[in-house]
Amino acid sequence: MALSRKALSMPTYHNQAELLLKNYLFSDPIIPYTSVLGGVVACKVLYDFVKLISTFYFRSYNGLTKIERMEWNNRGISTLHAIFISIMSLYFVFWSDLFSDPRLPGVITLRSSGLSTFTLGVSVGYFLSDLAMICWLYPSLGGLEYIVHHSLSGIAVAYSVFTGEGQLYTFMVLISELTTPEINMRWYLDISGLKKSNAYLINGVVIFFGWLVARILLFGYMFHHVYIHYGQVLQMHIFGYFLVFVVPLVLGIMNLIWFGKIFKGVMKMLRKKQ
Repeated sequence: MALSRKALSMPTYHNQAELLLKNYLFSDPIIPYTSVLGGVVACKVLYDFVKLISTFYFRSYNGLTKIERMEWNNRGISTLHAIFISIMSLYFVFWSDLFSDPRLPGVITLRSSGLSTFTLGVSVGYFLSDLAMICWLYPSLGGLEYIVHHSLSGIAVAYSVFTGEGQLYTFMVLISELTTPEINMRWYLDISGLKKSNAYLINGVVIFFGWLVARILLFGYMFHHVYIHYGQVLQMHIFGYFLVFVVPLVLGIMNLIWFGKIFKGVMKMLRKKQ
């Protein structure tokens, strides 16, 4: 009898947990706030996790300066966020019916879902956390260009989270995070004394092609998509309309400048290998 009562109580607790998540943490009005807070908390947890793992499994980590160890941990968070948001962005842009199914109500620029909003909210939490670290340790983790990049990205993503507008184009821009793990890996190889290794060369080539696709060609595709659906873009709020054009344009120009530097760096390495 005691066992049966215990067995009966387990589904009850399970149902209560589901109701708590559905009616509070993941209810539509609360999702933007819980997701942003969850993103900030996740960054703190991941920072400590990367620090713990690196202390025991990477010999070069313990020989770094305090600032270098903080950047090591920060780049670990950056890499994990990039993997998460890239996968989710690719899903929503190319595989989900949310923005592609014409049978769904509403124009694509005003469509959103609980999952899409939660995903972007987590990304806002990351941008806030990373921007705080960049400003706190300025300029050790990056100069003014990083502050501009993170500020624009954070504002645009936050707008999509709290209004539900322009989420499709936000995900298109966030696909560019595909290049972040390779950029971070380049820094790890450099700080570990492997700048002259074949892995460093291969990494540079991967960055070149990844940057070309995710940060140059994809931005062109996004602007083409905006042009085709311009009538639906006009239905956004004036601030959202402004963000759709200005933020990708500024980020696109920055990507072109960085791509020029990447191209020169790859060509320089290839000449040395000849």
